[in-house]
Amino acid sequence: MAGTLVIGAGIAGMQAALDIADAGFKAYLVEKEPSIGGRMAQLDETFPTLDCSSCILTPKMVSVGGHANIELMTYSEVVEVEGNAGHFEVKVRKNPRYIDVEKCTGCGMCAENCRLKGRIDSEFDVAMGKRGAAYLPFPQAVPLKYTIDGEHCLMIQRGKCGKSPPCRDACPADAIDFDQQEEIVELEVAAIIVATGFDPFDARLKPEYGYGIYSNVITGLQFERLSSASGPTFGELKLNDTNIEDVVFIHCVGSRDRNLGNPYCSRVCCMYTAKQAHLVRHKLPDAQITVFYTDIRAFGKGFEEFYDRVREERVRYRRGNPSEIYKRGDRLVVRAEDTLLGKPVEVEADLVVLAVGLVPREDAQAVVELLGLSRSEDGFLKEAHAKLQPTDTEVEGIFLAGCCQGPKDIPDAVAQAKASAASAIVIMSHPTNNPASGAD
Repeated sequence: MAGTLVIGAGIAGMQAALDIADAGFKAYLVEKEPSIGGRMAQLDETFPTLDCSSCILTPKMVSVGGHANIELMTYSEVVEVEGNAGHFEVKVRKNPRYIDVEKCTGCGMCAENCRLKGRIDSEFDVAMGKRGAAYLPFPQAVPLKYTIDGEHCLMIQRGKCGKSPPCRDACPADAIDFDQQEEIVELEVAAIIVATGFDPFDARLKPEYGYGIYSNVITGLQFERLSSASGPTFGELKLNDTNIEDVVFIHCVGSRDRNLGNPYCSRVCCMYTAKQAHLVRHKLPDAQITVFYTDIRAFGKGFEEFYDRVREERVRYRRGNPSEIYKRGDRLVVRAEDTLLGKPVEVEADLVVLAVGLVPREDAQAVVELLGLSRSEDGFLKEAHAKLQPTDTEVEGIFLAGCCQGPKDIPDAVAQAKASAASAIVIMSHPTNNPASGAD
C-alpha cells in the first residue's frame, strides 16, 4: 500500500502523520533533528489557556513514536524526489548518529562522560544552555536515543579523544559506533506533506536593540527556555546570577518592517508577549513590566480576553516603537517615542525581551527546488489558492501544513495539518494508487 511522506515532525507534521496512520495508511515521517517535537517542544506554556506545552505535546510524540503505521526517520533529510501524484519516488539520507539506536538504552552515560560536556551551545535551549558532543536534545525526546554531534566530536573531527573515547568506554550497551556512515533509503509514496516550519527572526538584524551585545537582551524563544522548568535555570528568571526587577518587552521585531523585507504580521507575537508578561508577573510579583507595542492583534478565540486579563495584572502597555537600547551603569535603557502621548520616553530594565517574528526557514529555497514548488512574496511556501486551496500546492499530490506556508498559531497549524492529511488520504485511497485494492 502506497503511503505518504511527511517532511518535518513539529506539531503539524506529527498531526498529519497520526491522522494518516489512524486511517490505516502508511506515513513516513522525516525529521532532520534527532528528535520530533519541533518548536512547540521549546515552549513553556501556550496562550491563551496557559496549558503546559509539554503536557500537550509529549503524549502526541509518544503516539507518533509507537504507531505501527508510522515509520519515523529522525536525523534524516529528503534529498531527491521524482515522479508525480500517486507515484512519487523519494530518497532519504539518514545521517550517522554514531550511536546504534537498536542498542542505545537512553541511559545518558555517553553524555555524562563526553569531554565536551557543557561546552557547546544547546540548539534546543537557543544558546541559553550548554550540551556536549554526545547529547539528547531534551529529556522527553522521541526517540529517546542519544546522538553524537559529528561537527564537534573530537574523535570524529581529529581521530582521537585522549587515549580512548570516554563516551565509548562508559557506554554499558556498547552502542557507540564511530564507523557509522550516512545511509540512503528509497521510498515509494502516493503523496507528500511539507511541514518544515519556520525560523525565528534573527534579532541581530536590528542592531539598535543590542541583541548579541548585551546578554540581558534576549528573544521571545529564549525567554521560553528561561521560563521553562526543563530549561537551563529550571524555570527561575535569572541571567548571570543577576536579580531581575524590571522587564521590557518589544513587539514587532522583524515583523511589519518593510526595511527588512518583512512587511507581514507574524500573528503570534502579540499573544506570546502577553503570555510571557503574565509569566513574569507570576514569577516576579513586584516586577515593573512594560510592553512597547505597535498595534495589538488579538484575533483568535479567547485572545482579547487574555489580553485584557494581562493588562489588569499591572502590565503597562505603551504604544511606541523603540529606537535604541543602551547601557546606563549596570542597567539597560530603552529609548522610545510614546505615540499616544506624543513625547519621547526612556524606560530602565534589567531584562529586555524582543518579540521576534516568524520568517521562512533558512533551507526554504532548497525545499522549493527539491519539490518543484514556489514561494509567495513573503518568502513562505506558496499555496495553490489562498482561499479555495490553502493546503494544496501547484504540484498535484504535494500539500502544505503549518508555518512553512505562513505564520500561524498552534490550533491553525493543527487544522491545516488535518486538512492536508485528508487530501493525502484521498490520493492514497484511489484504486490506481493502492495496490491492495486489487485494481488493474
